[in-house]
Amino acid sequence: MFATGVENSVPTIDGGRVRVDEMESCGHYKHWQRDFELVEEMGIGYLRYGPPIHTTWLGVGKYDWEFADLTFAELKRRNLVPIVDLCHFGVPHWIGNFQNGDFPELFAAYAQAFAARFPWVQIYTPVNEMYICATFSARYGWWNEQLSSDQAFVTAIKHIVKANVCAMRAILNVRPDAIFIQSESSEYFHAESPAAIQPAEIMNSQRFLSLDLNYGRRLDSQMYEYLMDNGMTRDEYHFFLDSRLKQHCIMGNDYYVTNEHRVSADGSTRASGEIFGYSEITRHYHNRYRLPVMHTETNLNQGPLGTEAVDWMWKQWANVLRVRNDGVPIVGFTWYSLTDQIDWDSALRETNGNVNPLGLYDLDRNIRPVGKAYKKLISQWRDVLPTQSLCLTVPVVMPNEADERHAERQKVRAEEILQSESARPSERESN
Repeated sequence: MFATGVENSVPTIDGGRVRVDEMESCGHYKHWQRDFELVEEMGIGYLRYGPPIHTTWLGVGKYDWEFADLTFAELKRRNLVPIVDLCHFGVPHWIGNFQNGDFPELFAAYAQAFAARFPWVQIYTPVNEMYICATFSARYGWWNEQLSSDQAFVTAIKHIVKANVCAMRAILNVRPDAIFIQSESSEYFHAESPAAIQPAEIMNSQRFLSLDLNYGRRLDSQMYEYLMDNGMTRDEYHFFLDSRLKQHCIMGNDYYVTNEHRVSADGSTRASGEIFGYSEITRHYHNRYRLPVMHTETNLNQGPLGTEAVDWMWKQWANVLRVRNDGVPIVGFTWYSLTDQIDWDSALRETNGNVNPLGLYDLDRNIRPVGKAYKKLISQWRDVLPTQSLCLTVPVVMPNEADERHAERQKVRAEEILQSESARPSERESN
C-alpha cells in the first residue's frame, strides 16, 4: 500500500484559547478537490485522511457531516482508499482535553456514528500517534491540557488508548472486517554516558506504553508500578489486557530524523539524528508485537540543495525493503504529507505561519522533487512487490467493490470470527 496523507492536526495551545488547524493552514478546505486529484496523479491508492474532529463532532450525538459527506463521496467516486484518521492531536472544545475521563466512551460513539454513515470505509487509525499525543499534551506541556507531570501523562495515555480501543470495538459493530492501522511514533533513546543508562532504559520502556496497552500486552514490573503509582487502577489495566483486538491490527511505525534521542545523566534529552534508522527500530517493535507492519509517516525538508528530501525518501524505502527481505511482514509505505505543512518547525506550539517544505507538493499545489521521486518509485515497485509474496497483501475491499458479493462474504466471515472471540473467556477468567 503506497500512501500519503492530508495533515489534519488540531491541537489547542495558549491555554486552550487557540486552535491549530492544519487543514485550514494548508488550504485543504479550499483545495480539497484538487488535493484528491493530486493523489490520483501521483498513482497513490491509499490516503491517510479524516474529517476535522472539532467542526464535525459538535456534542453528544450531535454531528455536522457536511464536509465529510462531500469529501468522502469524492474519495469513493475516485476509488481512493481512505485510512480514516478520526482524532489527530486534539478534541473539540466541549470535550476539554485528554484529562477528561468521559472522552473514551464519547469518542467511541463518534467513531460508530462515522462508520454507520460511511459503511464502505474499511481502514481506520482511530487515534493518531497516541504516545506522542500524550507526551506533547501532558509531559512536555505543549498542547491541549499543557501539563507536565507523570500523573498527567499517565492519565492522558490511559484515556487516549482506551478511546482507541473503544473506537475499534464500536467500528467493528458496524464493519466487522474493519482493519486498524496504529500510526505510532517509533522511538529510541540512546544513553550518552554510563550514568545515563538507567533513565534511557526507562524511556525505552515508556515508548512502548501506548502499544502495550492497545494490544493487551502484559507490562514489565517497572512499567506496571509506574502506571499504578501515577493513577491507573487495576481494573483500568485489566481493561487493556482483556481487549483482544490485536488480530484486527496492522502496526504502523512512523519514523523521522527526530525519532532518536540522546539521553543525559539527569534524564534530559536532545535529538541524536539517525543512528539505528527505521529498519533496526522497526525490528524492535515487530519482535515485541509480531504484527504486520506499515511505514505510516516520514518526511524531511526539501533543503537548500533541493535533494535532501529525495535522498531521505530513498533511504526510508531501502529500510522498508531491508525489513521485508529479513522476513518482517511489511505491507505499506507513506510519505507524509501530500502538501507542505505549517509551523511544524515549532511542533505547532506557535502560530508563526512558517511554511515547512515537507510535502509531495507545495501549498500552490506544484509538485516538489520528492513528489516526482515518489511517483517514480510507485510506478517501479507497485507491480513488483505483490509478485514476491501473494500472502503479504491486506484484505482490502476497494470502495467501488463495497456492495459486491465477495465483500459481503468477507464481512460475514469477519462477523463469525468476532463472535467466536467474544465467546472465549477473558484472560483473567482463564488464569
